[in-house]
Amino acid sequence: MTTTLYGIPNCDTVKRARAWLDERGVPYAFHDFKRQGVPPDALARWLKAAGRDRLVNRKGTAWRKLADAQRDGVVDDASAARLLTEQPSVVKRPVVEWADGRLTVGFDEAAWAAALPRA
Repeated sequence: MTTTLYGIPNCDTVKRARAWLDERGVPYAFHDFKRQGVPPDALARWLKAAGRDRLVNRKGTAWRKLADAQRDGVVDDASAARLLTEQPSVVKRPVVEWADGRLTVGFDEAAWAAALPRA
């Protein structure tokens, strides 16, 4: 399995995350939410592993720009999946599926260092 980083290329956090991986020589595939969308099968895995409260970025600009009804409508995994599929900018970024099967959401250097393969 290959490490896959999911995000939006112009997101500052995604840029920092990609630079961090590049600096450490970690090979990864990049999945662009804007061009490729949020993959439904991956989203189902993420919701199960991380939960909607971790995946839905309630602090970001995209969330704040949503209508109240859209924000209030996120009440379970199914409604979160609908919103995240329709509005990929609301996904907390980056989401990384590591080569060993672990999942991280957001950029946390300590968690990422722990996720690196051991030499």
